[in-house]
Amino acid sequence: MQSENRFFDDLAKMVNGIAGTVAGAGREAESAMRDRAKEWVGRMDFVSREEFEAVKKMAATARAEAEALKARLDKLEGVSKPAAAPKAAAAPKPAVKPAAAKPAAKPATKPSAKPKTN
Repeated sequence: MQSENRFFDDLAKMVNGIAGTVAGAGREAESAMRDRAKEWVGRMDFVSREEFEAVKKMAATARAEAEALKARLDKLEGVSKPAAAPKAAAAPKPAVKPAAAKPAAKPATKPSAKPKTN
Protein backbone atom coordinates (compact mmCIF):
# COMPACT_ATOMS: atom_id res chain seq x y z
CA MET A 1 0.00 0.00 0.00
CA GLN A 2 1.24 3.36 -0.90
CA SER A 3 0.35 6.40 1.04
CA GLU A 4 0.54 9.84 -0.41
CA ASN A 5 1.99 12.11 2.17
CA ARG A 6 2.53 15.64 0.88
CA PHE A 7 4.79 16.49 3.80
CA PHE A 8 7.51 14.07 2.70
CA ASP A 9 7.15 15.11 -0.96
CA ASP A 10 7.52 18.76 -0.02
CA LEU A 11 10.46 17.94 2.26
CA ALA A 12 12.22 16.04 -0.55
CA LYS A 13 11.67 18.93 -2.98
CA MET A 14 12.98 21.39 -0.42
CA VAL A 15 16.13 19.31 0.27
CA ASN A 16 16.78 19.00 -3.49
CA GLY A 17 16.40 22.76 -3.83
CA ILE A 18 18.76 23.39 -0.95
CA ALA A 19 21.30 20.97 -2.41
CA GLY A 20 21.16 22.82 -5.74
CA THR A 21 21.52 26.15 -3.99
CA VAL A 22 24.48 24.93 -1.94
CA ALA A 23 26.14 23.52 -5.06
CA GLY A 24 25.63 26.84 -6.84
CA ALA A 25 27.01 28.73 -3.84
CA GLY A 26 30.02 26.39 -3.82
CA ARG A 27 30.70 27.07 -7.49
CA GLU A 28 30.32 30.80 -6.86
CA ALA A 29 32.72 30.65 -3.90
CA GLU A 30 35.24 28.67 -5.95
CA SER A 31 35.03 31.23 -8.75
CA ALA A 32 35.48 34.10 -6.30
CA MET A 33 38.48 32.41 -4.68
CA ARG A 34 40.04 31.75 -8.09
CA ASP A 35 39.63 35.44 -8.99
CA ARG A 36 41.21 36.49 -5.68
CA ALA A 37 44.12 34.12 -6.26
CA LYS A 38 44.67 35.56 -9.76
CA GLU A 39 44.69 39.09 -8.32
CA TRP A 40 47.16 38.08 -5.62
CA VAL A 41 49.48 36.36 -8.10
CA GLY A 42 49.17 39.39 -10.41
CA ARG A 43 50.38 41.70 -7.65
CA MET A 44 53.36 39.41 -7.02
CA ASP A 45 54.78 40.21 -10.50
CA PHE A 46 54.76 36.60 -11.63
CA VAL A 47 54.86 36.05 -15.36
CA SER A 48 52.45 33.95 -17.33
CA ARG A 49 53.57 30.75 -19.00
CA GLU A 50 53.22 32.36 -22.43
CA GLU A 51 55.48 35.28 -21.47
CA PHE A 52 58.04 32.89 -19.98
CA GLU A 53 58.12 30.75 -23.12
CA ALA A 54 58.49 33.85 -25.34
CA VAL A 55 61.44 35.16 -23.33
CA LYS A 56 63.00 31.70 -23.23
CA LYS A 57 62.80 31.53 -27.04
CA MET A 58 64.33 35.02 -27.35
CA ALA A 59 67.20 34.02 -25.04
CA ALA A 60 67.89 30.87 -27.06
CA THR A 61 67.95 32.91 -30.28
CA ALA A 62 70.30 35.49 -28.73
CA ARG A 63 72.59 32.74 -27.43
CA ALA A 64 72.75 31.15 -30.89
CA GLU A 65 73.55 34.52 -32.48
CA ALA A 66 76.27 35.20 -29.90
CA GLU A 67 77.86 31.80 -30.54
CA ALA A 68 77.75 32.38 -34.32
CA LEU A 69 79.34 35.83 -33.90
CA LYS A 70 82.01 34.40 -31.59
CA ALA A 71 82.85 31.70 -34.14
CA ARG A 72 83.03 34.35 -36.86
CA LEU A 73 85.27 36.57 -34.71
CA ASP A 74 87.54 33.64 -33.87
CA LYS A 75 87.78 32.84 -37.57
CA LEU A 76 88.67 36.46 -38.43
CA GLU A 77 91.20 36.70 -35.61
CA GLY A 78 92.69 33.39 -36.67
CA VAL A 79 93.34 34.83 -40.15
CA SER A 80 94.95 38.02 -38.84
CA LYS A 81 97.13 36.45 -36.12
CA PRO A 82 99.45 34.45 -38.44
CA ALA A 83 100.06 37.59 -40.54
CA ALA A 84 101.08 39.54 -37.44
CA ALA A 85 103.33 36.80 -36.06
CA PRO A 86 106.08 36.92 -38.79
CA LYS A 87 106.49 40.69 -38.34
CA ALA A 88 107.27 40.23 -34.66
CA ALA A 89 109.71 37.40 -35.38
CA ALA A 90 111.54 39.41 -38.07
CA ALA A 91 112.26 42.35 -35.76
CA PRO A 92 115.91 42.25 -34.53
CA LYS A 93 116.39 41.80 -30.84
CA PRO A 94 118.57 44.40 -29.09
CA ALA A 95 121.93 43.15 -27.87
CA VAL A 96 122.20 42.75 -24.14
CA LYS A 97 125.42 43.91 -22.50
CA PRO A 98 126.84 41.69 -19.80
CA ALA A 99 126.40 42.95 -16.24
CA ALA A 100 130.17 43.07 -15.60
CA ALA A 101 130.74 45.51 -18.44
CA LYS A 102 128.62 48.19 -16.80
CA PRO A 103 130.49 50.77 -14.74
CA ALA A 104 129.84 50.61 -11.03
CA ALA A 105 127.25 53.10 -9.89
CA LYS A 106 128.41 55.74 -7.43
CA PRO A 107 126.62 55.65 -4.12
CA ALA A 108 124.33 58.59 -3.60
CA THR A 109 125.65 61.03 -1.00
CA LYS A 110 123.85 63.66 0.96
CA PRO A 111 124.97 67.24 0.43
CA SER A 112 127.16 68.34 3.28
CA ALA A 113 125.53 70.53 5.87
CA LYS A 114 127.02 73.94 6.59
CA PRO A 115 128.53 74.26 10.07
CA LYS A 116 126.61 76.45 12.43
CA THR A 117 128.24 79.61 13.68
CA ASN A 118 127.42 80.96 17.08
